[in-house]
Amino acid sequence: MPTPENHTPKDDRSQRANRRIAVACVSAVAGMVGMAYAAVPLYDMFCRVTGYAGTTQVAVNSEGIRIIDREVKVRFDANIEKGFNWDFAPVQRDVTLKLGETRQIAYRARNLGNKPMTGTATFNVTPQSAGAYFNKIECFCFTETTLQPGEELIMPVVFFVDPDMADTQETANIHTITLSYTFFEQEAEEKPLAVLKKPGDGKTSGEPENRL
Repeated sequence: MPTPENHTPKDDRSQRANRRIAVACVSAVAGMVGMAYAAVPLYDMFCRVTGYAGTTQVAVNSEGIRIIDREVKVRFDANIEKGFNWDFAPVQRDVTLKLGETRQIAYRARNLGNKPMTGTATFNVTPQSAGAYFNKIECFCFTETTLQPGEELIMPVVFFVDPDMADTQETANIHTITLSYTFFEQEAEEKPLAVLKKPGDGKTSGEPENRL
């Protein structure tokens, strides 16, 4: 280590270089951590925009969408997370419609358990390349669904298939699309129990504290 007597400008440059390297390393680690947390929402956004991995699109309405004389069959599939005590199935197994035509179908869900349960549905279509052209206007998958014990609910899905699918080489020969949903249980947030000390003994009670 250089002493004050033999300290040189070269030593200053070396120390500054070491500091820059240290800062760069810390920044790189922080960046990797940030990227790890951002990866899932960014991937989800990418899928929704591009239709990658069979992710469908969301449309406000179908106004201005041309309807062409080219039909496609859409099949409906339903799945439940293991251990999620619901019955879930499409009301109809398939429909045939023209490209650009808006159609409404429905799924049925029933809570088979003895307590209220909340679920959220993920979705995709196959072939995956059709995802960029499958547009949902209304869908239960946009929000959480809560069912009381024994409650049954009919849940509509309003959609259309963009006619541009017939003009793209990769999708021009697609005549059957499968729309698939999987319901997962949405765990309720646990609220902490307020604790109240009993006068004189220093012990606590599970009764919530009342404030005036």
